[in-house]
Amino acid sequence: MYFAVTGNNITSAMTHTEHDTAPKKNRITMYILLAMVAGIIIGFFVNRYLADKPEALKESVLQPFSLLADIFLRLVKMIIAPLVFSTLVVGVARQGSVQSVGRIGGKTMLWFITFSFISLALGMMLVNFFRPGSAMHLPLPEAGTGIAHAALSLKEFISHIFPVSVVDAMAKNEILQVVVFSLFFGVATAAVGEKGAIVVTVLDSVAHIILKVTAYVMNFAPLAVLGAMAGVIGRQGLGILSTYSLFIGEFYLGLFLLLFILLAVAWLLVKNRVFTLLRHIKEPGLVAFSTASSEAAFPKLMMELERFGCDEKIVSFVLPLGYSFNLDGSMMYMSFASLFIAQCYGIELDVATQISMLLVLMITSKGIAGVPRASLVVIAGTLATFKIPEAGLALLLGIDPLLDMGRAATNVVGNSVATVAMCKWEGALKNP
Repeated sequence: MYFAVTGNNITSAMTHTEHDTAPKKNRITMYILLAMVAGIIIGFFVNRYLADKPEALKESVLQPFSLLADIFLRLVKMIIAPLVFSTLVVGVARQGSVQSVGRIGGKTMLWFITFSFISLALGMMLVNFFRPGSAMHLPLPEAGTGIAHAALSLKEFISHIFPVSVVDAMAKNEILQVVVFSLFFGVATAAVGEKGAIVVTVLDSVAHIILKVTAYVMNFAPLAVLGAMAGVIGRQGLGILSTYSLFIGEFYLGLFLLLFILLAVAWLLVKNRVFTLLRHIKEPGLVAFSTASSEAAFPKLMMELERFGCDEKIVSFVLPLGYSFNLDGSMMYMSFASLFIAQCYGIELDVATQISMLLVLMITSKGIAGVPRASLVVIAGTLATFKIPEAGLALLLGIDPLLDMGRAATNVVGNSVATVAMCKWEGALKNP
């Protein structure tokens, strides 16, 4: 990761190692794809077998499959906080000045805000064009869903940014809070000069060790993928695809359009190297898609972006921020799903109200990436704000895992393009 600063011999050794491990990387990707197919097949037969069985038996049969995915995600989350802290402190300390950090941070946040709005607006336009909820004609319900609301107050929003305790933030994997502490720590480390250099060297070594642990953990990805796919299909059955096929198809069309926009921007920045970028991020993207978790791809994505040629200091700065502020796929889903539910109950919202909803979603979605089913939590709060029945979320609960797969993969691509853009504008994009 930071080998390049220590000498040409080590850089050459790293390049040689990457060439040697290329077949292994391809094998892992192939195993993940095979595991997805195997998981769907196993899930189909398990679902058929459990069709007329008691609910307790269903849970006992499906639990081992869910356990495979849960163990993998726990292993990944175990890595994230120390990886973000060590890489970000080293990256900031090596920037050399607060002005440099502020310049890159300003550009990064401008990019995130711009693409958050593009993602939200695309979801709004598509749901108004297709109107997938208009055929539902649901009566207004009396009860809610029990899903917690996203906090809209300034106090709650700020609590997701500034940590009370960095130990607590790391324990809960609050990435944004870890980032804030790491920024302060990195700037202070650079400011104390020679004494800080010792800390940078130690944390640089820690980062390398964590990345080695990441390589070990990623070997379990195919098993996690098999378990995740078998669990979803085993519980819901393939019929869930046909029941909601229209909604799922229109949402995934929206994701493909968003991916096209992101890759078109990437092509403007790096031209034909965009295809090389896709080869580098295909494995993290597959992991995110099959486990329905962007976090699962984070450590591997960091490694692959550096192998693509992104400067390690910028990767370690932009990518953690992106996981709190730049979830493009999730943003598109929030506007798409919120207006879909309004359509289901025959509630018509004018353009001004819809734009207000976009602004609310943009604010309330920031900094809650670590919340379970974060998109549903944000949507619940937004529905309540605009007097739309929250019970409509029950329409999406069954298919949310399938939708989350596409959201997670799109988030990976969005953060990859953002990181490449920052490196390009800073003149820090190298040819590997």
